[in-house]
Amino acid sequence: MSGMPNLHAVFVRGPWPLSCTSLKTNMQNVLSIQSHVVFGHAGNSAAVFPMRRMGVNVWPLNTVQFSNHTQYGRWTGGVVDADELARVIEGIGAIGVLSRCNAILSGYLGSPEQGAAVVEIVRMVKAVNPKARYFCDPVMGTTSGCIVEPGIQEFLVNIMPEVADAMTPNHIELQKLTGRTIETVDEAIAACREVIARGPKVVLVKHLIDKNSRADTFNMLAVTATEAWFSQRPLYPFARQPVGVGDLTSAVFLARTLLGDSVRAALEHTLAAVNAVVRTTFQAGRYELEIVASQDEIAYPTERFPAIGVDSE
Repeated sequence: MSGMPNLHAVFVRGPWPLSCTSLKTNMQNVLSIQSHVVFGHAGNSAAVFPMRRMGVNVWPLNTVQFSNHTQYGRWTGGVVDADELARVIEGIGAIGVLSRCNAILSGYLGSPEQGAAVVEIVRMVKAVNPKARYFCDPVMGTTSGCIVEPGIQEFLVNIMPEVADAMTPNHIELQKLTGRTIETVDEAIAACREVIARGPKVVLVKHLIDKNSRADTFNMLAVTATEAWFSQRPLYPFARQPVGVGDLTSAVFLARTLLGDSVRAALEHTLAAVNAVVRTTFQAGRYELEIVASQDEIAYPTERFPAIGVDSE
């Protein structure tokens, strides 16, 4: 692909939250553009099954195919050519079904060129379905350092907020998106609003490190232009933290949003569902997420972690 599209000309914004009629007559379809691992659960391998289990149809488009996730320190496989991503979507358009896509979810990118391909794909989908929404999980890194190729972080920071309808950064990624140091909930809300001012309707902070919270809690925050919701779940003392929790989190939040939840309700369901997976994984002594074993709790969580309305304004 050559050049970048005129973002302000082609990316429309719509009402939030999303809504749908009965799923029996109007199945929601998500195009999920992420990494894929053959063994374990990360990227699409952590996102596709949970969304399907929740009643949302998923069209997986893999940005990379690896033997396993990169935190093992060694892996095989490779990155999908960026042009191939767009060609696949052109093929879907050629059979006349691209307009059925209700949302695009992007995660791990294998190259900056793939970022440009995702922007083009979003344009293609919205051209045939202006109501489709784009959820960007800006995978840039964790506390252990950046895990993506050079140039991807710059693309995510400089381009994607102008394109996305929703973004789901973790604490480190939110700091990179805004250039801010964030230590409190109020500071995180202000940072989210800075991102929202660039285009997204909602920002979900998948993991917020709040200096005023207890050390044994895992914090999440969902923010729009007019509301902010904060919630916590237990933080489990893994010897080695499992990978894919963020991918699972973004997928569940998107699915619940497509199913008609408010931002608050989607946050509460997401926190409860992800907690069930993480708890089951911890109790089993596993490194890879126990997604299949937790599938009923993903769809119908038995615990609830209430979201509290908070705002810095």
